Amino acid sequence: MNALPFPLADDPDPQTQERGRKLFAGQSEFVKGVVAMSGLPPADRIEVCFAGRSNVGKSSLINALTGTKGLARASNTPGRTQEINFFTQGPELYLVDLPGYGYANAPLPVVEKWQRLLKQYLSGRQTLRRAFVLIDARHGVKPVDAEIMKLLDTSAVTFQCVLTKADKVKAKDRARVLDQVRAALARHPAAYPEIVLTSSEKGDGIPVLRSIIATLE
Repeated sequence: MNALPFPLADDPDPQTQERGRKLFAGQSEFVKGVVAMSGLPPADRIEVCFAGRSNVGKSSLINALTGTKGLARASNTPGRTQEINFFTQGPELYLVDLPGYGYANAPLPVVEKWQRLLKQYLSGRQTLRRAFVLIDARHGVKPVDAEIMKLLDTSAVTFQCVLTKADKVKAKDRARVLDQVRAALARHPAAYPEIVLTSSEKGDGIPVLRSIIATLE
């Protein structure tokens, strides 16, 4: 652990990495897409959710974590997914894919309905252990990302920043982006004090993220 605020998460020790590997070696299955709180599956296991603006690579990250190609459907159409999608990861865990935010073309009533559902879910789901907020490593934190972080602050849900597409960033630009992300996270009391750097394409950071999820109780 270094002295920087919001350091990059360390590689897990072998025992913890094995816990993460075993958890994600289990079967992954799509359960349902939810459009209202009444449709949520039973709160019978812990869950983690993934939030990120449209096209940040959320579906690709979930597919990489589970090792199940096509589990979460990637779309090049921003705002296409308007549901909260639940996936089982073995018998112990739900992975929850929140709708991509920051889309400009969706009708206002649709956006407002999604925002209401999101607020209800975040503040009312007792089995939710952590939100992972995905940030494109090429662009850093945008105003729309800050909005979801504010919502997580007010919902008292701990969130951890996951930088995606790290393989697309040149080494000389990485420090600048990390400085910007750290400054943004410092404004949010619900932010967990470590950043995870990932590349779904290369597999970078996937064992780290699996291990983090495996240690949540």
